[in-house]
Amino acid sequence: MMGSLAAHQHVLTYLIQGFRSASLLVFIVAAFAPLEHFFAVRPAKMFHPGWLLNVGWYFVNGLSTVLLLGPPTALVAWAVHSLLPTAFTDAAGALPLAIRMIAAMVVGEIGFYWGHRLSHEWPLLWRFHAIHHSATHISVLVNARGHPVDIVFTRLCGLVLLYATGLASPVGPHPTLIPALVLFVGSLWSYFIHANVRWRLGFFEEVLASPAFHHWHHTLEDHKDRNYAAMLPVMDRVFGTFYLPEAWPEAYGTSTPVPDDLIGQLLNPFTAPPVAQAPPA
Repeated sequence: MMGSLAAHQHVLTYLIQGFRSASLLVFIVAAFAPLEHFFAVRPAKMFHPGWLLNVGWYFVNGLSTVLLLGPPTALVAWAVHSLLPTAFTDAAGALPLAIRMIAAMVVGEIGFYWGHRLSHEWPLLWRFHAIHHSATHISVLVNARGHPVDIVFTRLCGLVLLYATGLASPVGPHPTLIPALVLFVGSLWSYFIHANVRWRLGFFEEVLASPAFHHWHHTLEDHKDRNYAAMLPVMDRVFGTFYLPEAWPEAYGTSTPVPDDLIGQLLNPFTAPPVAQAPPA
């Protein structure tokens, strides 16, 4: 009886998560479809080749990433909380919420930057990350095209720093608030920078990542190993990987062989031989 009740609860949880994901998808498409039509970098039909694959990945990650990210995040949070001096972690925790959030966005971005960069430079991680770069047409939903292992690794790199600095803590009121806000804001901005819109941000492109900034990261040319930051290009300035000319890339994709279907992409990283990435251009 208890097992049956637990099973029903799990099914209900997934149904609720599925409904939330579907609702968010409708919002994203409704917001960006007109922009990608009237301000397109590369004009394309709404249902361009690869759109259904992107939608498939959207739901796979919407239902799996939270489940896969939860246990390692909890382990890291409690390990850090146990090992670091309380005075150190409490100092950041005592900051006003707005200051903590701003600091968390910057500190988290350092971790996300290096998680992303390592996903290009380590052959084992590139197996998974190559799926994201397999898109030959960049649009808003390409943001969702990514293997769960790749997404969990990159997010965990940022979360580790949040807990290590005390900006996030497994104890106290609302222990998941800061990590959840950082991931939510970062995820929304990531949809924007993948969008097929030719907007440039002028001076603010030095402060915030733009579609042009991230489109160059998806180029099929030599500059694919640049522009790793999700939101703050200053990370690429500091670590020597910034690249942002006035032009837009001529083509997108990767030379690494990647299956064309969802199941193939999901399983391929576990069976394909490692493919080394070229050193940054």
